[in-house]
Amino acid sequence: MIRYNLPNGCVEVKAGPDGMASVWDYDIVLMLVSHLTEAMNRYRDGKGRKPGRVFRPRIADILKFCRRSNGSRQFAEIEAVLDRLQGTIIKSVRETSRSDGRVLRTVESEGLISSYAVVSRTDTGRVACVEIEIPNWIYREITAGKRPDVLTVAPAYFLISTGIGRFVYRLARQAAGKGQARWSFQTLYARSGSVSSLKEFSRILRKIITANDLPDYVLREEAGQRGPQLMMFHRKAAFDESLVDANGAVEGALFDEAPSGQPCG
Repeated sequence: MIRYNLPNGCVEVKAGPDGMASVWDYDIVLMLVSHLTEAMNRYRDGKGRKPGRVFRPRIADILKFCRRSNGSRQFAEIEAVLDRLQGTIIKSVRETSRSDGRVLRTVESEGLISSYAVVSRTDTGRVACVEIEIPNWIYREITAGKRPDVLTVAPAYFLISTGIGRFVYRLARQAAGKGQARWSFQTLYARSGSVSSLKEFSRILRKIITANDLPDYVLREEAGQRGPQLMMFHRKAAFDESLVDANGAVEGALFDEAPSGQPCG
């Protein structure tokens, strides 16, 4: 179980009998969120019907979206992924204060997907069709508002080869956005749900920082009061900051007084 403590409650992620969904399994959730958002945008613009909760992707579209090869025994692989997604439960606990002084505790619990159906050919192992029922909590968040702010991921996200790298990118996309964010290694480790030790997690994280090839973001390690910290900059923000630093250095060279003992000119 992974637990995130919040100011007014907590979020728990629990594994089912088939194991917890991995960052690779989550590609399918990203896909259904992307397609549901596009369908809702068309509906709001008067160009289509309001989408329902059943998502019917072609297996070729899943493999293309997730940048995966079209191998054999698809039904066994896709069923295993969907089993883990359905069995991984997201439980949220929130406490809200009422005007009369009472505190209400609200608990909601649902899987990453609600249900699924897969029809396959037994002679070839090829999947004919897939149906995935989108959970209420995702469907509600995307369809309830006028134009919800749904975060997208860069296509190169699916080329990130490490699970921790994907986790860092998604966290940067959420926390840093077009700017910057700072997280301690310890907090990142706790949020990631990694089964490795903190030492091993930090080693892999430093390797990702050294490579610095995540899409959209620049990474940097800095010392903090409670240990090492990861700085995440959107590449445009990092570029603008470097320009400001460079311009400041040029202006200092042009307009400041010359150091003592150094001639001007």
